[in-house]
Order: sequence, then C-alpha cells, then structure tokens
Amino acid sequence: MEHRREQARDAPREPRHGQPDRRGGGAVPGRAVPGDRGRGPHRPRHRRARLPPGRPRAARGDHRRVDGPGPALTGPPPARTRRAAAPTALLVAVAVALLLASVTVAVTIGPAQISALDVWRSVAHHLAVAVGAGAPEPPLGVLRDGIVWDLRVPRVLTAAAVGAGLAVAGTVMQGLMRNPLADPYLLGLSSGASLGAVAVLVLGAAVLLPVAAFAGAVAALTATLALAGSLGTLTPARTILAGLAVAQLCAAATSFVIFWSATGDSYREILAWLMGSLAGAGWHSVAVAGAGTLVLGTYLCTRGATLDAFAFGDRAAAALGIAVGRTRWVLLTVVALMTGALVSVSGAIGFVGLILPHAVRLVVGAGHRRLLPLAALTGATFLVWADTAARTVFDPRELPVGVVTAFLGAPVFALLLWRRRSDQAGAA
Repeated sequence: MEHRREQARDAPREPRHGQPDRRGGGAVPGRAVPGDRGRGPHRPRHRRARLPPGRPRAARGDHRRVDGPGPALTGPPPARTRRAAAPTALLVAVAVALLLASVTVAVTIGPAQISALDVWRSVAHHLAVAVGAGAPEPPLGVLRDGIVWDLRVPRVLTAAAVGAGLAVAGTVMQGLMRNPLADPYLLGLSSGASLGAVAVLVLGAAVLLPVAAFAGAVAALTATLALAGSLGTLTPARTILAGLAVAQLCAAATSFVIFWSATGDSYREILAWLMGSLAGAGWHSVAVAGAGTLVLGTYLCTRGATLDAFAFGDRAAAALGIAVGRTRWVLLTVVALMTGALVSVSGAIGFVGLILPHAVRLVVGAGHRRLLPLAALTGATFLVWADTAARTVFDPRELPVGVVTAFLGAPVFALLLWRRRSDQAGAA
C-alpha cells in the first residue's frame, strides 16, 4: 500500500476535463505572467527591432518591414507604386491615337476619292494660311479642298466633340445620382432643347436654332432645379422626379406645336433634329461643341475624387469634407450647360451618355479619375464612327445619327446587363 501511494504521488497529475494544466511553466493565454522576485505580474511585451548602427530610421507613414538587413528604408517608393499610374497613361495614349486615326479615316470615307495624306495636306495648308505662312492656292484644288475642309472635317470634329461631351456628362450623372440608368438628358434638357428648336423651325427662323435649343435646355434646367429645390433638400430621387416631370411637360408642348403647325419641309427638319443629326454641322458647330466640351468637360474631368466620394452616399461624402448640397448644384448646372450646348448643334442623340460610361467602366474600373478622361475619348471615337455609318451606309440617303446610336446602343446595353447579372450570379 505504501508503494502504491508513492507511485500515485510521483505520477504527473492530468488536467480535468475542459481545463488546462496550470502547473507548467508556460504562460496561460489571456492571463498575466507572474514576475520574478516579487515584482508582480506582467504581460509579455513585443520588443521593437533595433536598427543596426548607421541605418536610418523609417519616416512616419513608411510601413515597410525592418526585420533583418536590407536596403535603406528611405528613398523612392516601391516599384509597384510607381507603376500604378502607368496603365492609365497607356490607356489614354492608346485612346488618343485611336481617336486621331478614326478622325483621319472618317474624313476619307465618302464618294470623293480622298486619301489620309490629302486630309493632312489640306489641314496643314489651312493652318499655314491662318498664321500667314502659306500659299493661298490649296494643294488639292478648290473642289476637293472644299470637300475636306468645309464639309467633312467640321462634321467629324463636331461628332468627336459631341460624343466626348455626352460621355462625360453621362458618367457624371451616373456617379452623382448613384443611378446606372442616368444620362445627360435626365433633367429634361433634351425635351427643353427640342421645344426651343421646334419653335424656331416652325417659325421659319432656322438660323436661330442653336440659340433657341440652348435657351430651351437652360429653361428646362431652371425649372427642374427649382421644382426639386422647392421640395426640400436636393436629393437624387427628387432631382430625377423633377426632371421627369419637366421632360414630360416639354415633350407635350413639342408634340402640340408639331401637330398644330408643322407641315412639309419644316416637318422633315423637325423630325431629323429630334432624332439627332450632324448633317448641317459646320465650323460654327465645331466652335460651340468644342468650346463646351473643352471648358466644361475639362472641369468635370477634374472632379473625379468628388464623384468617388458621392459613390458612398451623401453622408459619407459630407464626412469627407464635401459640401454635398452646393457641390451637387454646381455639378448639375455644369452638366446641363454643356449638354445644352451639345444638343443645340446635334439634336437629341441618345445612348451615348448611357452606354459608354458602363462600357469603359468594365475596362478601367469605377474610379472616376481614370473613368472620365477615357470615357470622353471613347465617346468621341464612337460617335465619329456612328456618324460615318449614318452618312455612308445608305448612300445617297442619310440616316439621323441618333438612329444609328440606338441600333448599336440597345443591344450593347442588353449585353452589359446580361454580363452584370452573370457576374453577380458567379459572385453569389
């Protein structure tokens, strides 16, 4: 019996079920470690790695590791940080090159046999004459030079400016309203411009068409913002509903004017303008559309960080220091003014501001600082080719360019919706 008691006393005691063995020398997780020589319990601390002599300490905010020997912590950022901007610059360069090539080729397409070299010879001649350094006689002859410089180049440049402006406006509206179906005409701008244009066409004052269309777009914008503001804070939902109300009112007035007064040639002119057409584009159209896109579109392209903040909601944007109400008013006004200028020279061309932002977003992502300039370049190239198809596919007859964009945009939009649904199903 004494021998068994000694064996039981010397054997290691097993811990109870569900409780750790607390007799060992290891630290128990979550409990203090007893200190030595009566200094009380203390918790194990992680000591900071000491740098070897002569090695500089990393600056605040530098999160690179310091364990072990290696290169100095100061100096240029990692290579991946420097390469982050390279894809954007590369995409912009490719888009610019594609746009220039598209403009050149589009000018050469038509009944008259004109080469790309002829296009640039004509352009160089007129630029030299403008600065007083060229001969007055055109190198292509009067007829061919007139086709290039007076007919095709203004039309192609107007198409590029209108496409770029509509794509930027659609991108801004979708980000500002947080609505994937938003487009530049959401505030009733196209309906207001159509009412002004139809009024002057019925009166026989077609020369005032751009001015009347722009005035109608501004009037529709004023009515929309006033109605949305009278309901309280300018929120996306109130702005959309106010825009729909103003658009329906202007559309009803336009239909009434057409039904009551339009006959013969004026009816055909009205129908072509309502569908969107660049048939009458000249250098005055280039000036209006180009100035609107360059000035107002460039300003909108610099608001990428603001639109990224709006993507998280008004409360998050306000927490980031953005004056939500004032910023929304300013951006909506700039978009409306640019859209009014574009619509005044081209009519209501649909689907460009709706489809192009989604298509470009699939390639470059949702960051607006990359999305806005690439959407502008892609929209310009798209509308150049759409207008070229409108004037050449059924030659000698010409389609309104809005018909072509609708034919191309509707299937593409359906494809984008299907792809987005399949991506969501795969993620789930």
